[in-house]
Amino acid sequence: MQTPNFRQSWIVFLLLLCQSFAFAQSYPRKEIDVRQFIEEIFPVQDQDSETNYEDLYEALYQLYLEPLDLNRATRQELISLFLLNDVQITNLLEHIQKNGKLLSIYELQSVEGFDLPTIYKILPFVEVDVAENADTRSIWSRILEEDNNYLLLRYGLSLQKERGFTAPEGSSVRYLGTRPRLYSRFRTSHTKDFSLGFTLEKDEGEPMMWSPAQRYYGVDFISYHAFFENKGRFKQLVFGDYQLQIGQSILLAAGFNIGKGAETVLGIRRANIGIRPFTSLLEAGYFRGIAATYNLIKNKKGEIDLMPFVSFTRRSGNLLEKDTLDNDDAGSEIFVSSLQETGLHRTQREFDSRGQIGERVLGINTSYKNPSQTLQVGTTFLHTRFSVPLQRNPTTYNQFEFNGQTNWNAGFNYNYVFQNFNFFGEWAISKSGGMGYNAGVLAVLSPQLSFAFQYRNFDKNFHSFFGSALSEGSRNINEQGFYWGVKFQPNKKFALAAYYDRFKFPWLRFRVDAPSEGYEYLLRASYAFTKKISAFAQVRQEVKGQNDPNNATPIDFITDRNRRNYVFNVEYKAEKIIAFRSRLQFSDLRFGGQYSQGYTLMQDVDLSFEKWKIKTRWALFDTDNYDNRQYAYEDDVLYSFSFPAYNGRGVRQYAVLEYKFSKKYTLWFRYARTRLLNVDEIGSGSSEVQGNVLSDFRVQARVKF
Repeated sequence: MQTPNFRQSWIVFLLLLCQSFAFAQSYPRKEIDVRQFIEEIFPVQDQDSETNYEDLYEALYQLYLEPLDLNRATRQELISLFLLNDVQITNLLEHIQKNGKLLSIYELQSVEGFDLPTIYKILPFVEVDVAENADTRSIWSRILEEDNNYLLLRYGLSLQKERGFTAPEGSSVRYLGTRPRLYSRFRTSHTKDFSLGFTLEKDEGEPMMWSPAQRYYGVDFISYHAFFENKGRFKQLVFGDYQLQIGQSILLAAGFNIGKGAETVLGIRRANIGIRPFTSLLEAGYFRGIAATYNLIKNKKGEIDLMPFVSFTRRSGNLLEKDTLDNDDAGSEIFVSSLQETGLHRTQREFDSRGQIGERVLGINTSYKNPSQTLQVGTTFLHTRFSVPLQRNPTTYNQFEFNGQTNWNAGFNYNYVFQNFNFFGEWAISKSGGMGYNAGVLAVLSPQLSFAFQYRNFDKNFHSFFGSALSEGSRNINEQGFYWGVKFQPNKKFALAAYYDRFKFPWLRFRVDAPSEGYEYLLRASYAFTKKISAFAQVRQEVKGQNDPNNATPIDFITDRNRRNYVFNVEYKAEKIIAFRSRLQFSDLRFGGQYSQGYTLMQDVDLSFEKWKIKTRWALFDTDNYDNRQYAYEDDVLYSFSFPAYNGRGVRQYAVLEYKFSKKYTLWFRYARTRLLNVDEIGSGSSEVQGNVLSDFRVQARVKF
């Protein structure tokens, strides 16, 4: 073991050495490049994905605003970054246990496996706090004196009127409200201590009014939370809106889960982070009530935590009524055929569906963790009850879907690290008797080579309302699959990543009138020519069975739907004040004897000088049909995520301006415009716009205090 004097001398040497590196200028932390991070990890051009990008972005940015303290971070919290493999995490935890707390972020260079590229990647999301004594100020004093308090105000408007605003009064497509999109958020927080906040939002076309009888308080959506950590034996405690991330997300999913994408190895594993305050604009998929993580036992053999949770929320859906006959007595029954999750309540029908179904959830999770954090196991039980029964319109393919008023789930999860291997998995059952489970392993075969494997199996009658485990389908039901992933990086400049996913659906699906199967693979190569110039190329192919569009018989036959995507991206950071990014995306589809294709060419130019930041894009796109629409991440104002589909033939441009008046005041302005060729109208139904141009702008201000 190093002596204290030698260690301190070594740290001083490292700090002096770091002066020669580009990143070691001054600390605060490195500013995050959200677009680059997203393109390196998120899936791209995935038109079938149900990925919650807004929630992913929210979780990502919260990691930036509330960085992990490396001296106190758990293994599961480090896993949640999706940036460190198990060998690096183990080395870091052992380094701290052996030598004591890190004295500086630069000490990471003395931890085996932490080279400069790795430190560059994690720098925006971590910090080192060497304070020995706990903050003795009262919670209210810390809130008032915290420098992470902020208020956001946003105003957005589409410059072309949608049909919903011009339709006659009483029309089924008529919007009830006004055109502007309004958003406000307040939050005050401190890492590992507390988070308090609320969010208000009104979508375009939704009314502003005060009607407590209709549970309407000014705007359509209101979210709030009070979240506390490390209060005695209570590790986590939340009142208000929250999400839960347990095991491999078969029963409870939240946070930064990315699924199949460019991060081919670390992306398939979920982190067991427990309770997370809900702050996104999604109006479904969250809990509202009370939850707590309570440390029941902590000794030399490990620790046991209990996490009870209670939730009462309202879900949107159109109530229906049907007659019932019981001998000579006639009556009626109220039910709902589906739950609506768009969060839009603009027309009379949408407004009437708002909050019509009550949802009550009761549950508890127990977990055990050994002292070295290499083993974690847990059990979960939850019970869900709706105020009215859910009765789907019967079809052949959905006869095993959930119907009824109550459901319960029970499950078991594990995560075990042995040397260079991480074994993880989860098993669960629902009231129907259907089961879902997955099991996987991550292996660091060498510093240059990592490998991942996972098997999953979800019965056709397995019902989990809050899960989002790795799968091909949008939900964890009626699927079996094998996933293989690999990442190879022989040097600091070149990296190769790939995955292959084989799946099958034992029962029928929407537009698939027979059991079917398919596969998907991705291959991605990236190369850094210099510190300023980098590029990557990617190909992704998906082959999946679907009803043949040319069927002329009562029986639908299944044929392969073969879609391939190609991406080539080059980035050049000329100087500190300017950067260029060029991208070509292309896709083709072979289905039912037909061939179609689509492409988009994008050029980004970013400027940054003093208090100003400007991000711009010009894109040219041409797609034969909707199946070849092109998806691409776009820069937006803070806390807004834009991932639109480029469809048809046309041009799209946008510009985002950010001006920082001072440390307390920041202003954003965004303008985007799409012009389509050879069309007289865009969209359909209430959202139809006359003409061939769509444009919108938004203004946002942030005040920190």
